Amino acid sequence: MERAKKMGSEIIRMKIIYVDIDGTICHSKTDKNGKWDYNLSEPRYDQIEKINKLHSEGHEIVYWTARGGTTGIDWGRHTKQQIDNWGCQYTRIETQKKPHYDLFICDKTKRIEEI
Repeated sequence: MERAKKMGSEIIRMKIIYVDIDGTICHSKTDKNGKWDYNLSEPRYDQIEKINKLHSEGHEIVYWTARGGTTGIDWGRHTKQQIDNWGCQYTRIETQKKPHYDLFICDKTKRIEEI
């Protein structure tokens, strides 16, 4: 389904943009045992502003995280509360659907620094 928005005399194609959370819009840390503790995550407001700008332009923003994907811990409610508290604008959040991987290779990816 093609979505478009007219901005002045230009027609902009609206995109569905998946955004990783940890390492992208926040710095996540491990506890003293070396396990991820998302309670210790700190927002990266400069990166959040970039994503919010895309949302305000009309793009669909989906925050996508592997939190709990390997441990089975449901971080969904906590994650939603965090990104709401950080002022993130989004369409939806998808938790435990993202696979755990070491490298993601795709022709449609960008690092947050490239936005």
